[in-house]
Amino acid sequence: MTLLIRGGTVVDSIHSYRADVLCADGKIVQIGTGLDAPAGAVIVEAGEQLVMPGGIDPHTHMELPFMGTVASDDFFSGTAAGLAGGTTSIIDFVIPNPRQSLLEAFNTWRGWAEKAASDYAFHVAVTWWDESVHREMGVLANEHGVASFKHFMAYKGAIMADDEILVNSFRRALELGALPTVHAENGELVYQLQKQLLAEGKTGPSSHPLSRPSAVEGEAANRAIRIAEVIGVPLYIVHVSAREAVQEIARARGEGQRVFGEVLGGHLLLDDSVYLDSDFTRAAAHVMSPPFRPKEHQEALWQALQAGHLHTTATDHCTFCAPQKAAGKDDFTRIPNGCGGVEDRMGVLWHYGVNSGRLTPSEFVQVTSTNAARIFNLYPRKGAVEVGADADLVVWDPNASRTISAKTHHQNVDFNIFEGRTVQGLARHTVAAGKLVWSDGDLRAERGAGRYLPRPTFPAYFQANAKRVGRSG
Repeated sequence: MTLLIRGGTVVDSIHSYRADVLCADGKIVQIGTGLDAPAGAVIVEAGEQLVMPGGIDPHTHMELPFMGTVASDDFFSGTAAGLAGGTTSIIDFVIPNPRQSLLEAFNTWRGWAEKAASDYAFHVAVTWWDESVHREMGVLANEHGVASFKHFMAYKGAIMADDEILVNSFRRALELGALPTVHAENGELVYQLQKQLLAEGKTGPSSHPLSRPSAVEGEAANRAIRIAEVIGVPLYIVHVSAREAVQEIARARGEGQRVFGEVLGGHLLLDDSVYLDSDFTRAAAHVMSPPFRPKEHQEALWQALQAGHLHTTATDHCTFCAPQKAAGKDDFTRIPNGCGGVEDRMGVLWHYGVNSGRLTPSEFVQVTSTNAARIFNLYPRKGAVEVGADADLVVWDPNASRTISAKTHHQNVDFNIFEGRTVQGLARHTVAAGKLVWSDGDLRAERGAGRYLPRPTFPAYFQANAKRVGRSG
């Protein structure tokens, strides 16, 4: 298929300029002014709109089996919804059960993802440790293109990685040149606070944030950063929600440590008052971990995003409908943790970031696409508008607006955490692998069109970094 985007303003992570973009066979093949459309080409008239790299959501959980149920968005519905919002690639998580083979779990997730409508990659979680995990991390990195491994510092008694697992896995990641990532919450503190609240008869959703105060995130972020410092490996911290965690990241980066931070659109915009809703269904719909914080944390997150201490924006897209959330009606610890957002991330970031003056259009591209591509070794195949890159593009209308609602979104869930917000700036057209998959409200997602994205590791750089800080060699 050949497609010509004509007359728009190309915006990448550095600059903007007027140009046409010609795509063929899934790639960008020419960028320039006054390009001729080949016979039979699909033409998109961009006019005064912006042409940007398609969004990359580096943190999703499609059809995740979790807390006794399965996330309601599968790899098709979730990626299709992403396309409607301008996101053309996701990085999802393979989460093995304790004692389960990492390769077995990886193959299971690969099977589920065959229905994806957009391209996808995987992080693989390390939930236990022995010599077989050490070996399989190598197989995943060297033979399957897994360049990042996840560690949950929370969820005691299930998938929590203790310090011994962190040390062993971080060392192995350093050997392989794979990036360790962490969910930073002190799992023991959370567990003890949950028990205390339940014993006091505080069983509703309002207890969820009380069981996971910001200090437990700050402590875990600091611990993971210090372990990474001693070992000499870079570190990526997912869904940073608390001022304390931001401070630890900024400190480490100021001392020359390679630490990257991710923030969710929800944590930038929502506060913990959502858990005080007298309607259980509405309050429970917001239960995710880390929880939404008091308002003062939001400003700290925005400032960190502007300052470059936080590098990517994600969603932690993990959707559960009201009947699923009702499992925790009498015990907040049984409410399945997760919220949606893959369709709305780009829109809310533009409206509250660019329209407010917090971000420039190029900075928007950085935090929604390019930085994720660079950190997770997909660049310049992804995250760039340049010849040879994948033709994953969004034609963005900065003047168009829409009101977000569960009644009109494409996500397979009955609630939207951004319900009722009107945002200005939206994806008018989305191009994935050179095909027009979203056009003026018409979703043309194809089941199974998405491709798996193997990612090379960084062994030479990681070893050099370790030697630089005096921890290896």
